[in-house]
Amino acid sequence: MSGRVTLEVCVDSIEGAVAAEEAGATRVELCANLRESGTTPSAGAIELARKRIRIPFHVMIRPRPGDFCYSATELDVMARDIESGKRLGAAGVVLGVLTRDGDVDARATRRLMEAARPLEVTFHHAFDVVRDPMDALERLVDLGAERVLTSGGEESAEEGIGFIRRLVEAAGGRIVVIAGAGVNAANAERIVRETGVREVHASCRGEGGATDPERVRALVQALALL
Repeated sequence: MSGRVTLEVCVDSIEGAVAAEEAGATRVELCANLRESGTTPSAGAIELARKRIRIPFHVMIRPRPGDFCYSATELDVMARDIESGKRLGAAGVVLGVLTRDGDVDARATRRLMEAARPLEVTFHHAFDVVRDPMDALERLVDLGAERVLTSGGEESAEEGIGFIRRLVEAAGGRIVVIAGAGVNAANAERIVRETGVREVHASCRGEGGATDPERVRALVQALALL
């Protein structure tokens, strides 16, 4: 392998974004409510992130915790949140919409992606609850998403190594597969080497749930060996 492995750190505060950048993260995923797996941050948080950090940041577009099946009104809110994020300087958005049958909702996803352009689009961990991951991967390729975040359908990326590797092989460079969930300095090297991913996603949270710069720094150092 050659070339730097991208480290995306998910944060739910401006302080966390600054700490992640200072500790060496490549990119930030800006959210609110990480204890609920992340929801859309406020416009104020997005604006301040653009002013306080230099690395790219992607904005979570998720109107509420819970499932990933959204009403027409919720989709309207998501579209407006995307427009706000674009206007305020985000480099990308992170979203995921499913049908009641557990498939990627192609129509809704296409609408949101069109609203997001020219920003990059990552399909988030909703991917890990689809009924047919390989079909979902192909749908996302067809839609033109840049990335898909996954733990391989398991509780952690380390447990999902085998399936993440299959996804990377199936993607064939057409879409970036990001390994996320439970990624840390102790397991990052194994995850990257055994799956073939070149991007990883981690929370690096310490006591109290705040971003821990030492954990970010340790993860950066582990990835630098690859």
